[in-house]
Amino acid sequence: MSDQPGRIMSGEMAEQPGVLRRILEEGAPAIRATARAVAARNPRFVLLTARGTSDHAALYAKYLLEIRLGLPCGLTSMSTTTAYGAKPDLTDVLVITVSQSGGSPDLVASTRAAREAGAVTLAVTNNADSPLAAVSEHHVDILAGPEKALPATKTYTASLLALHLFVEGLRGDGGAGAADAVPGLAARVLDRRPEVHALAGRYRFAERMVITSRGYGYPTAKEAALKLMETSYIPALAYSGADLLHGPLAMVDNISPVIAVVPDGKGGAALQPVLDRLRGRGADLVVIGPRPQVEVASAGFVLPTEGLPEELQPILEILPLQLLAHEVAIARGQDPDAPRALAKVTETR
Repeated sequence: MSDQPGRIMSGEMAEQPGVLRRILEEGAPAIRATARAVAARNPRFVLLTARGTSDHAALYAKYLLEIRLGLPCGLTSMSTTTAYGAKPDLTDVLVITVSQSGGSPDLVASTRAAREAGAVTLAVTNNADSPLAAVSEHHVDILAGPEKALPATKTYTASLLALHLFVEGLRGDGGAGAADAVPGLAARVLDRRPEVHALAGRYRFAERMVITSRGYGYPTAKEAALKLMETSYIPALAYSGADLLHGPLAMVDNISPVIAVVPDGKGGAALQPVLDRLRGRGADLVVIGPRPQVEVASAGFVLPTEGLPEELQPILEILPLQLLAHEVAIARGQDPDAPRALAKVTETR
């Protein structure tokens, strides 16, 4: 453990408004150009490839592509190619591979195989010189700068914004639009760290947690669960609100906390019956979302999402949950900069 546990992760979380601004000011033109080149190929559907935190960014892209463009999407199982040697026909399929480092052998191998099978390949990474970028036809650099803490924070939100700009570019949208407000809103959220510190006291002795959402918020729930597990070692289970009702709701009681990520929009409306059921079971329900939802929960964090389209809200939703994971880890005597048994670049095959 370092002399200042969590110092690196804390600093990288604080960088996020600047990283988001850099993408909008410096990265957006190249992202739009890449989107135009891909759109000209008229892909018939999309496959998304990733692992870990990047897998949650890919899931976010799935919602964007299906809702904003009507393009059917799937999340790939890399072992079908890398372990079983399957050779699907990927002619006119867009394969997007998301990776912070761009260095994992299975990501590189599956992307190379996809390109050989006729796919249009796009790598979204934080390393333009990575093996993944080299084997892909197109590349988007998320411009997050070096990330040294093992838990990914700024590369996650940077991936979300880069993917949003790419999808808007596929739609033919030439500007950032509502995304211009995101860096300032992110700074406002991160400035409220004392609120999260107070909230963290609820979870210091938690034996397990459930995190739920729907729609665009579902990737946030999965990423928050991962952050809590890898920093504080709390078993955190993420469920779509709909899936939670299909069985796992039975394990919810008035002891184990439930965090609900409530989008301000259609996803939040779809989650409402789940929130009602959780309250009916007496759950310790914490809401990350709009003020009216937080005010009727056990506790929560109000997001400044007024006027921000629902598809951009995940960039803000994850910020208090990153802070929460950091604060809970510190309270439990862990160093979130260097979780046990983990490496920054995970090589799977």
